[in-house]
This record gives sequence, structure tokens and C-alpha cells, in this order.
Amino acid sequence: MNRFELTAAPVDLAAQREALKHPGSGGFCAFEGWVRNNNEGREVSGLEYEAYTELAIAEGERILAEATERYGVLAASAVHRVGNLAIGDLAVWIGVSAPHRDEAFRACRYIIDEIKHRLPIWKKEHYLEGDHAWVACSHTERAHELEPPHAHGHHHHPHTVVPAHPEKGASPEKGASVGAQCLHAVTRESLDPSVRWGDEQKSFTPDYSRQVRLREVGEGGQRKLADARVLVIGAGGLGVPVISYLAGAGVGTLGIVDGDVLDASNLHRQVMYDARDIGQRKVDLAARRVARLNPSVEVVTYEQPLHAGDIADVFTGYDLVVECTDDLASRYLANDAAVLTSTPLVLASVYQYEGQLQVVTAEPGEPCLRCLWPDPPAPALAGSCVESGVLGPVPGVLGTMQAMEALKLLLGLPQPADHALQLVNLLDGTSQRLPIDASRGCALHGGCVAVARRALERAHTEGELERHFDRLDAAVQSGYAIVDVREPDEIDAAPLHVTSLRMPSGAISADTLRHLERPVLLVCASGRRSAHATRLLREQGVDAWSLAGGVAALADPAVS
Repeated sequence: MNRFELTAAPVDLAAQREALKHPGSGGFCAFEGWVRNNNEGREVSGLEYEAYTELAIAEGERILAEATERYGVLAASAVHRVGNLAIGDLAVWIGVSAPHRDEAFRACRYIIDEIKHRLPIWKKEHYLEGDHAWVACSHTERAHELEPPHAHGHHHHPHTVVPAHPEKGASPEKGASVGAQCLHAVTRESLDPSVRWGDEQKSFTPDYSRQVRLREVGEGGQRKLADARVLVIGAGGLGVPVISYLAGAGVGTLGIVDGDVLDASNLHRQVMYDARDIGQRKVDLAARRVARLNPSVEVVTYEQPLHAGDIADVFTGYDLVVECTDDLASRYLANDAAVLTSTPLVLASVYQYEGQLQVVTAEPGEPCLRCLWPDPPAPALAGSCVESGVLGPVPGVLGTMQAMEALKLLLGLPQPADHALQLVNLLDGTSQRLPIDASRGCALHGGCVAVARRALERAHTEGELERHFDRLDAAVQSGYAIVDVREPDEIDAAPLHVTSLRMPSGAISADTLRHLERPVLLVCASGRRSAHATRLLREQGVDAWSLAGGVAALADPAVS
């Protein structure tokens, strides 16, 4: 008997243990996670848990089934509380019965770690000083063959993959960081001489006969596509199929936003590029690919991520936006700008073998991303493919679905009557739609436009937390203490060659930095985790700053 349960009521421990009794059981192991009165130096008065119920239960039961099969246990059960919890309350209980104690120990440890990493459950801490915050924590060690878990655990920190499900690139994150925007119009004549066109290519006329033959498209639909302007944010695993199919379909103008360079680890899923392109900017590579595929398409490139100060102005120049990054901050920023400018937006994300797709029509009364998830979880709560892995076809499928939704919007093709989040599981080939109730979410806080406006204003203010340096030795010379907030394996793979404190973002605290008596510059892979940690430190009175763009933005990371 396996059972995963979410409940707002206290856990009946006697009933849970009784349900796990089995005549063949020789070992029983249980884990209890309680609410404690402090976390990372702050006094806590209580917790609040929120969960995406349908997904949490489905994923929780999947985890129990995996543990049962993996360790040969007889029964497993898990209960996670939701709602408001007081100090000392039991937040999570896990029990396993097995023929022998070793299987029970290992299965219990497996379930704890997997619940922590995979379930869409969020935790808000309430502090004695009166404020509150959605909190992140460092990742647990997922070595399932280690010692058994303690019978009574401490403060439970569930991790989540929803709404993130991010499809990661070469670095663990890409920031929607504030920075100068670079915009270029790309034509055949502006390309590098090695990729310019011969006379026969300059006279090339695209052949759209196969799609024009469709009754719903026709010549009129093709003219709509030729007149359309679409902005694609991100030229990675999701963006590659979007860019390719929209260019192939004859969309007149494509805007492409990406500040990354191509890494060898990208190639297994970003198949628009090849090994000769490693080290070059993706936005340039994508523009050249479009020019080769369909020279009638005009490409406008943005080599820096959009930010709160310019994103709304950029969106007004396009009929439709397709968000294809692996960055939650970018996704929420795009949602807010879309709502404020009434620009339709197509969102997608991936996690391992699964994906999510949402169309934000940006029409009054219809839901947006924040109607489903009001605020993004902290960066450390979002799993990455660096940690979790991803098969190349997964972002390819989701990106192709984004391209289809974009073409449906541009051509006025039929849309589903409901407004839902579409979930795709590529292992078992299933798909389901989870309705989004427009009467809740943003509607409870003044509506999507009001919520988006406040969020964009807040993001613009928070953009002042960054400092731009091409080299870290210049930052040191300017008087900053460098604090590397990456994980140890990231630091080992790409160490900084300046004196720095090493302190993972999930463990950073004001008390450990105040003694420095000078401003601190936090550094991570791309600026996302460091920006989040900077905001927390600023609230505690530390003169903290975030390196804009992170290590990826340094002119030569090898020498910092």
C-alpha cells in the first residue's frame, strides 16, 4: 500500500503506522520534519505551505512507487502539511515498512530527498519582526546509499520544479539582468563574408505552397505571416525550434534576444548549431541560420537580456512574444510586459522528460502566469538540467509546440475554449490540461494589469542592485570584497582567480559578511542567484551588490 497525502489537519501518527503494518515486515523506518523557530539566523514565528495539489499528489505517489520498486519495500506512505503551521508542528511524515531494516532505511531516505527536490510545494517563513518571505535552501545530498535518515528531522525545506521545469543551457542559470541593450537588424549584406549569399541565393523565392494549401491558411494567411512581427526571447533548446519553424513559415520579422555564447553542452539539444560554432554568440548564429533558411525574413537581434526598464517598449514593437529562456525571472518579466502592452505571449518550460505550455492572451479577464503562480520561487528552489539532466528532444518538442501556438495566434486558427496549463510527459506519452481560474489569482489583487504594473516597477527598482565589471580584478581594485555564491562543483569547474569568500547562496547570511567592513560583490554563474541573495542581504543592512550577468559576463573568466 503506497499513499501520498496533502493535508491541512494534524497528522494522525498512530493511524499512519497502523496502515503500514504487514505480516512480512521486519523493518520499519519513519521520518518526521518539524517546524523550528529559526532559519539562517532569523527567528521564525511560523510557516505557511502552498502546493499545486494535483501535480504534488501525482508526483508524490510516483516517488513512493519508485522507492517501492527500487528497494523492494512492502509499503510506503508520506503526508505533507499545507496551510499555516506553528513552531513545533509536524510538517512532513514519511513511513516505510520492508522485510529488512536496510531496505526501509534506504527507501525512506530516497523518498525524503525526492520529495524535497521534485514536489511543487512552496514554503513561506513568517518572522518575529513581522515580515515574511518565500525561502530557498541549499540542495540536499541525493546519495541514496548513505546512512539511514534520522528518526526525527529538522526544518523541512521542500524544493520544487513547478513552475520552473527549466531547460538549462551551459551555465546553471541565465539572468534577465539589467544591462545595456544591443539591437541589430540582420540582412544578407550584414553577414560575415563567409556566409554571404551567391547570386542564385539572393534571387531565392520561398515556396509556401504546402501550408498555403491549408484552407485555414491560404494566400490571406500567408500575407498575415509576412506582415507579422514576433519576438523570441532565448535562442537555446526551446528557442531553436521556435526560430526555425517561424522563419520557415515566413514570419516577416523575427526579433531574437539572447546574451549567451554557445557551449559544447548545448549541442545535444540545440541542433540549429554545430561544433564549429562553439564560443560564438547564439544570437548571431541564430540570425545567420534564419538568413540561410529564409532570406525573406528580417531579423532584429538583442545581444543583452531585456530588463524592466526597456522590456515594455520592446514588446510594443511586436505582435507576439515567445518566451524560450530557462530563467524564471525572465518568464515573469515577459508576462508582466505582455499584460501591460496587451501582447500575446507563449510560455514553455521543461524538466527532465516533462514540459509545460501556457498561452497568455493578454486580453482583459483572461488569466496570466501570475494568476497561476503569483510569485516565482527563489532561484535555489528551481531544479536545473545541470543537476537533473535533460534529453535533447524534450525541449525540441516543447519548442515546436510553442511555434505551433504562435502560428495559431498569428493566423487566427481555433483555440481551446478553456485557458489551461498544458502538461506533457514524454516518457508515457500523456498530456493533460489544468484549467486556470481567472477569477482567482490576480483578480483578487486588482487584476492582471495592476499586478503586472506593480511587479514591473518593483523589478525596475531591484535592477539597481547590480554592478557591471568585465574583470573581477577591477572590482577588487574598486574596493569590493568578492563573495562566490556558486556551489562547490561549479567553483571547481570554473574557479575565480581573485581572492574570494566561498559561500553557497542557500547558506549566505549577513552575520558572516558584516565583519568585512566594505561593500561585497556577490558572484554566481549568470547573476540570478547572486541578485536574489543581494536582495536578502540588503534587507539585513549589508552593503551588497550582484555582478551583472555573473561569471558568464566576464570578458575572460579564466583570468577573472
